[in-house]
Amino acid sequence: MTTPRETAEAFSGHRFADAYPALAPDVRWTNVGQGTLTGRQSVVDACEATLAELATTTTEFTRLVVVADGDVAAVDAVGRYVGADGAVSVVSSCDVYEFTGGLLTTITSYTVELDPAAGADRT
Repeated sequence: MTTPRETAEAFSGHRFADAYPALAPDVRWTNVGQGTLTGRQSVVDACEATLAELATTTTEFTRLVVVADGDVAAVDAVGRYVGADGAVSVVSSCDVYEFTGGLLTTITSYTVELDPAAGADRT
């Protein structure tokens, strides 16, 4: 079994398959301002769709800070995505993970797109 810290880091780093075993059957993933997914399969499907979209994209995390204590973990990340066509997108995110009995029960994600010219500068 992985720790909450390891699961959070894997999920936020797009290594979703490493996090799947920790998903509770009734896990809820809220993307603030975008909606909520409920249930393990819904979350897995969304993750797999994300991976498919990123298949031709180069991803570099310029920031990935993980904090964990007990049954809660949080990840502050900045990802730089370069598409096959050269288009660049920079996204800052904060994901909060809550665990019960070793299983991931709640994910709350906050994301904002940044100016690619500013890079990791989030001001």
